[in-house]
Amino acid sequence: MGGKHGKYVYVRRSDGWYVKVRVLKSRDEKDPSRYIVVGPKVREAPLTYEVVDEDQLPEEARMALYAL
Repeated sequence: MGGKHGKYVYVRRSDGWYVKVRVLKSRDEKDPSRYIVVGPKVREAPLTYEVVDEDQLPEEARMALYAL
């Protein structure tokens, strides 16, 4: 797993783009404030980072992915 100690992941959006997201491990899995969008959208995620689907995120966190 890449990134800084697993703090960052890339989320695969439904339109094919990826967005870098900070994951706060101290918060509950279902808490939308656990996921903070930090990066711009990119076409390909780095190979060393974990990639998750947007379906695994809460609804409010998914909306923040498309604010870019």
